[in-house]
Amino acid sequence: MTTIAARMPFAGPRLRPPCNLTASRPGPRRAGLAVVSAAGGGPLPTVLVTGAGGRTGQIVYKKLKERADQFVGRGLVRTEESKAKIGGAADVFVGDIRDPASIAPAIDGIDALIILTSAVPKMKPGFDPSKGGRPEFYFEDGSYPEQVDWIGQRNQIDAAKSIGVKQVVLVGSMGGTDVNHPLNKLGNANILVWKRKAEQYLADSGLPYTIIRAGGLQDKDGGVRELLVGKDDEILKTETKTITRADVAEVCLQALLFEEARFKAFDLASKPEGEGVPTTDFRALFSQVNSRF
Repeated sequence: MTTIAARMPFAGPRLRPPCNLTASRPGPRRAGLAVVSAAGGGPLPTVLVTGAGGRTGQIVYKKLKERADQFVGRGLVRTEESKAKIGGAADVFVGDIRDPASIAPAIDGIDALIILTSAVPKMKPGFDPSKGGRPEFYFEDGSYPEQVDWIGQRNQIDAAKSIGVKQVVLVGSMGGTDVNHPLNKLGNANILVWKRKAEQYLADSGLPYTIIRAGGLQDKDGGVRELLVGKDDEILKTETKTITRADVAEVCLQALLFEEARFKAFDLASKPEGEGVPTTDFRALFSQVNSRF
């Protein structure tokens, strides 16, 4: 396996003014984001993953902690129960992304933000698969996609911008080009519409960003498949439209290491295990992407 020397877009003094969520400050100047090697000295970048209690967020948080030579990891979860589930460490903050003040302590002082928060639909009780038909879904009050995937993500982006965060990685979902996509029908809540709105808000924010629109998520081992990138939901027309959560988590971290991932948005999937060559050259992967949104 070839070892790739990573380049990190975290040069210059760390920006640590107070986290003011009401005053609007300009984003960081790109000239101040010279790329340096991981061995270039200086403090390690502090990276916060929000939605750290979720199935993909847990993997990202774990990877951050395992790479203490590259990152200072933090997590943000919604409840004390979620915090306990991932170890209950002091670097895991509890906050509500719908309330800007409650997430300020987690975001204050960070260099990069990985957003993995998402509204989660619940199945209505009483569904009997033996009788055929399809289950119905709903969202709990206060947890609709508009509140979580739009307002909650907007709050995170605003907070990141207020302190000059150097990069934001936002994980979304493929399917956003089709307003009639089945996911939008869940609970009649238009989840992909609101996700797309947050993605556009990030792209327009002036912050360096990487938007990852993941395919169907699988709970399988990562690092053993060839990854595929695309745009405008072209991958959905193929047979290779799934991706493991572990691979999504890895791409999130790799996006922080390579300048080629910045100011880009792409769909992400993988070939089936055993087909193609497992991806190890992430600079080459990101270099395939030429779309800003």
